Amino acid sequence: MNKLFKALNNSTRRQILDLLKEKDLSAGEIAEAFEISKPSISHHLDLLKNAGLVSSERDGQFIVYSLDTTALEEATQWLFKLMNSN
Repeated sequence: MNKLFKALNNSTRRQILDLLKEKDLSAGEIAEAFEISKPSISHHLDLLKNAGLVSSERDGQFIVYSLDTTALEEATQWLFKLMNSN
């Protein structure tokens, strides 16, 4: 869960998640939405993937990224239990 919160603690990564909420995108398509380098986008995508927030699949020469809400659902359940433990 530490990786999840670290990944969410960055506005660029949250914006990437917002983009992927709309549809699956390649790294290049994601990079077009930002004014930062493609290696920086790749770094953000790696952190999101390691946190379980995105998944990737090769499609020919492209890697397509998808939103994965499983980690968020688990964190939400944990937070809900924490809030209701009193």
